[in-house]
Amino acid sequence: MKQHRFNHWSEIKYLKDIVTNPMIEVGEYSYYSGYYDNHDFEDGCVRYLWGDDKSRKLFNPIEDHGWHLDKLLIGNYVCIASGVIILMGGNHNHHSEWITVYPFVEQIETSYEPKGDTIIESDAWIGMNAMIMPGVTIGEGAIVAAGSVVVKDVPPYTIVGGNPAKEIKKRFSDIEIEKLKEMRWFDWEREKIERAIPILSSSSINQLYDFYQREIKP
Repeated sequence: MKQHRFNHWSEIKYLKDIVTNPMIEVGEYSYYSGYYDNHDFEDGCVRYLWGDDKSRKLFNPIEDHGWHLDKLLIGNYVCIASGVIILMGGNHNHHSEWITVYPFVEQIETSYEPKGDTIIESDAWIGMNAMIMPGVTIGEGAIVAAGSVVVKDVPPYTIVGGNPAKEIKKRFSDIEIEKLKEMRWFDWEREKIERAIPILSSSSINQLYDFYQREIKP
């Protein structure tokens, strides 16, 4: 029986501390909260992505077949809840336009099709048991509701939900979103972010913009 990887539901693990797969790139302070799922981030949350220790020992599709493998790119301050599934590019050998969708071994080398990198931009929140399909980009500050299946790109600062996930609402006005996209607070030096935490933990985008113009932009 596997030892539980989290001691309590409130425990998080920073991805920078646990990711070893070279096909996964993660930013600062992004975390996985996987207590209820009892899976490793790289072997449960992220699925079908070559590059973990075991798959590297078994085969190398880049060298063996010349495949261009998709990557998982995660920005800064991303929140990933328990039960989230991020489907990746290890099994894109099923062709709906062929007579059979069965991946015959004889056709594996030529049947693979990359879907494109999966990108979760900074400050996004992926809710419990959501599923992210291959090649999707989730914009900065976006929220994916629990249990959603994301099959297409999610715009910045947008809340989506359902199966397939659809827009529920924008988090802020268009003008406010443009200011947030300009400021990119999650890329600031940590010391500046810590000073701005009281503003970041409020709804005052104008106040944050004043801080940005005074402390960051000069």
